[in-house]
This record gives sequence, structure tokens and C-alpha cells, in this order.
Amino acid sequence: MATSFDSTIANLGISSTANGAAKTATAKSASLGQADFLKLMTAQMKNQDPFDPVDNTQMVAQMAQFSSLAGITEMGSTLKAIADKLGATSMQDAVSYVGRTVLTPGSTAYGRSAGGIAGAVELGADASQVTVSISDANGQLLHTADLGAQKAGTIAYDWDGKDLAGADGGSGPFTVQVSANDGTQAIAATGLVWAPVTSVSTTSGAAVLTLPGIGEVPASAVRQIG
Repeated sequence: MATSFDSTIANLGISSTANGAAKTATAKSASLGQADFLKLMTAQMKNQDPFDPVDNTQMVAQMAQFSSLAGITEMGSTLKAIADKLGATSMQDAVSYVGRTVLTPGSTAYGRSAGGIAGAVELGADASQVTVSISDANGQLLHTADLGAQKAGTIAYDWDGKDLAGADGGSGPFTVQVSANDGTQAIAATGLVWAPVTSVSTTSGAAVLTLPGIGEVPASAVRQIG
């Protein structure tokens, strides 16, 4: 038994063979375009019962709904184009990290060309005592920095590269350990080291930096760029 849709197609002068092709095309595309909608609406008006015409209010409502749908579809395409553009920009920004040095949480640091290293300590609360210990690759203690009492926040330090005996401590890699307390209990302390960025990748749109001795670090963890 022919459906109302089949009847409408037949009234448009489309053969059953073409109708089958139309169904095949419909299977590939489950949505109607603007031209399809207008064609069907025109067919509906041409084949309406003159004694029981389509209600004007209903027709206007259908057109308004289709107009809204078309607008949403166009908006979706525009937003996708914007997202693609932002994604490309994010990748360009990520690539700009390569060859730079970044200050990030870590415990491995490499010496500067002038010798020694610089870094920082992030304190979660005020501390009465903050200490930074620097050792060589063999675990031999080279230097201990007593930073004294410090307020919560970030405290920078700089080591000139000389060991406890005043000799050159080498170029590293060095292991940096930080600790802090308020006299009675330990205070949360995070060591920050400078490291060169050797490569960068993106995971789900987020940039991930590869740092020697530290590994992969998300760009969001970077505190400063040198």
C-alpha cells in the first residue's frame, strides 16, 4: 500500500525506479536539505484538497521550525570552523616551546653554561625553615641552601655550581630536593627546576612537553618560560 510520501513523490512525476534511487540516497543521507524541504512543501500545496486546504498557521510553524534548524546547522558548521582554527593556533603555540627552557615541577636539573643552576620552591603555607639540597648523579651531596623563614608562595634560589669543598660541581644532571616546616610539622613544598624543551605533542588538544630527565609534562604545569 502506497504511503502519503510515495503518493507525493508520484505526483511530482518521479518514477518508482527513481523512487528506489531516492530511497537509496535517503539511506545515505538521513536529513533533508533546504531544497528538499521547499520541494516537498510546494508539492504539498499543489496537491492539497481545495475544500480542506493546509492551515496557514501550521504551515508558518513548519517553515519557522525548518528555518531554526537550518540556522542551527549553519551555526554548527561555523563553530566547527572556529574550533579547527583554534586547534591549529594551539598547535603553533605548542611548537613554539621547542628550544626554550621552562620552569616546571621536577627534581632533575642540568647545569647552565656559566655553571650552577637556578630554581624555585613553591610553599603551600608559611614556613619557618626552607631547605634545598643538590646532589650529583651518584647521589653525592654537593650543596645545601638554607632559605630560612619564608611566606607561602614561590621562593627563587640560585646555586653557583660549587660543591661543599668549593670545587666545580660539574654540569649535571643534578638531583634537587626541597623541604619545609613550621617548626613542628612539615609544610607542603614543591621543587621547581629549569629544563629545556626537546619536543612537544598534543593530546586531546592539550600540549605535552618532553623535558630531559623529567619526562612528559603538560604545558599547563609550566610556571615560567625562559
